Amino acid sequence: MANPAYVAVDWGTSSFRLWLIGRDGSVLAERRSGDGMTSAAKTGFSTVLSGHLAAVEAPESLPVIVCGMAGARQGWVEAGYIDVPAPLTAILTAAVRVPGESRDVRILPGLAQRQTATPDVMRGEETQLLGALGSTGIGAQAVCMPGTHSKWVHVSDSKVTGFSTFMTGELFDAISKHTILSHAVAGAEEQPADAAAFEAAVSAAFARPALATNLLFTARSGQLLHGISAAAAQARLSGTLIGLEIAGALQDAANGTNITLVASGRLQALYEQAFDTLSLAFTAIDADAAVRRGLSAAAEAIWPN
Repeated sequence: MANPAYVAVDWGTSSFRLWLIGRDGSVLAERRSGDGMTSAAKTGFSTVLSGHLAAVEAPESLPVIVCGMAGARQGWVEAGYIDVPAPLTAILTAAVRVPGESRDVRILPGLAQRQTATPDVMRGEETQLLGALGSTGIGAQAVCMPGTHSKWVHVSDSKVTGFSTFMTGELFDAISKHTILSHAVAGAEEQPADAAAFEAAVSAAFARPALATNLLFTARSGQLLHGISAAAAQARLSGTLIGLEIAGALQDAANGTNITLVASGRLQALYEQAFDTLSLAFTAIDADAAVRRGLSAAAEAIWPN
């Protein structure tokens, strides 16, 4: 095995990802689990981390750089926030050391937008953002990071000027399980995805966001009156919520704003389909690779040798 340099950890609310990184920047070992902040708060953050470090045979002296919800107020050690507007690199110098650990464990801060009318926070995505865009001048960007709580970040020449959180994933889960639409989408997972229904819903919501709740209900009424399938109803629900998100995120953006999509897996495919449907040009960057690059930039800034 190549000589390890540090351990990088992305610690979310319900997920845990760890990479053992070599001095040449390569990934020597990887761990993924459901040991997110929620469960780690009960088990013990130090206990969870130690178990994963032992599994990859990380030397006792190896430092660990962490981003995500481990730094939340209800997490391991509160890492606070950097207020925007701020350069992407601001998070690199504000990492908090975890006390009482035999090894050097640092947790990166999040970003905060403190305007009274549009308060917002992010934790974990700032590291992904740094890894996706780097620290050099890049002009104006609108960066979309889909998820349970999707983030849209406006960046100008490597400075975060503002951002917005959209509860798209959480709303999809809640609406599809706990409203009348749960009947319409029952069994959708056993049917082929309905791309045409998804694209039509994205276009309708983007064009008429004020009709959001009416558009959502058509997943039910369309099934009752026209016999649309469960897959089509699910596609309408998903497409409507994603179309609303994009409409909101871009309402104040200048025409021709560059869109960078930082995503992976099924969400990447859905958002690419939505952008193509709306004829919005974008560049896609793998989310896993982005967060590793961001954690690497932090590790190199903190432990340059």
